[in-house]
Amino acid sequence: MRSELLNAITAVNDSAALEAIRVRALGKSGTITALLKTLGGMSPEERQVKGPEIQELRLAVADAIAARKMALDRAALDARLQSETLDMTLPVGAAATGSVHPVSQVMDELAEIFADLGFAVATGPEIEDDWHNFTALNIPETHPARAMHDTFYFPDAEGREAKMLLRTHTSPVQVRTMLTQKPPIRIIAPGRVYRADSDATHTPMFHQIEGLVIDKGIPLGHLRWTLETFLKAFFERDDIVLRLRPSFFPFTEPSVEVDVGYSIEKGRRVIGGAEGWMEVLGSGMVHPKVIAACGLDPEEYQGFAFGTGVDRLAMLKYGMDDLRAFFDGDLRWLKHYGFRALDVPTLSGGVGA
Repeated sequence: MRSELLNAITAVNDSAALEAIRVRALGKSGTITALLKTLGGMSPEERQVKGPEIQELRLAVADAIAARKMALDRAALDARLQSETLDMTLPVGAAATGSVHPVSQVMDELAEIFADLGFAVATGPEIEDDWHNFTALNIPETHPARAMHDTFYFPDAEGREAKMLLRTHTSPVQVRTMLTQKPPIRIIAPGRVYRADSDATHTPMFHQIEGLVIDKGIPLGHLRWTLETFLKAFFERDDIVLRLRPSFFPFTEPSVEVDVGYSIEKGRRVIGGAEGWMEVLGSGMVHPKVIAACGLDPEEYQGFAFGTGVDRLAMLKYGMDDLRAFFDGDLRWLKHYGFRALDVPTLSGGVGA
């Protein structure tokens, strides 16, 4: 029986025939199943002899069937790969039906603008430790500013001293950069961040971009010029007007909120002009304690930092009303607001081309 079954399995050339062999041998009425049923009527001595033989037969046949099935599946896949081809010479428009998500497009726009200003793109882990996310940024455990961040913490693990969390901002990337690079430093840090908040203008996961400049002789005026240049390039308007208001962030001193002027056109707020003011980002001079925590001398080095929401910038520029739609996965929304794959942002052609 063993030889007959193994020879039949080896000779079979399609999955249907292989399944027929499996049913004939191992099905409810199969030959090997029938042998297993005879064990109940044997004496203990006979069962000790016949039981291992029958079990070995069952395992050998089952393994052979599994190996043959894998070989047949692999052969079928190889045949499909040889017969199904994609003509890469076809015009792009005939096949390109997808869209670039607005967040991805705005990320590329921001990277293009800041690359022209001499900034590099830096990244860091989304799962952070408490020190990089808070303490190194002048937010110790008892600091009231921690209440401003609705943080997702991970449970404490045995043998792990650091408290782990989903980063609440991309500022830890600034810390990691200052710890590993020597000034001058000019970086932007785009990425996903997480806070326990959800409504029309807040989601538990959203995108931020932060900028950092560390060098000698950096005043607040450099920050204002950088932000003004950035916003004019991003919104592609020369009538951008900024207003800096004193504020508080633990990691900057002095800290300023940045408002941008807007106008009312067809009942909607449009960035540009000065009919009203809208907050767009937070910024300030990097706190000396943060510079010192990263191993640099605050008497020698100064710098500025700024941060804003990428999703919010997309809403302001492209007229989207509800932040939650960014993450709903609605293809109709993406088809309306999405970008063609070849709409690559460039400063010469326009970042919002």
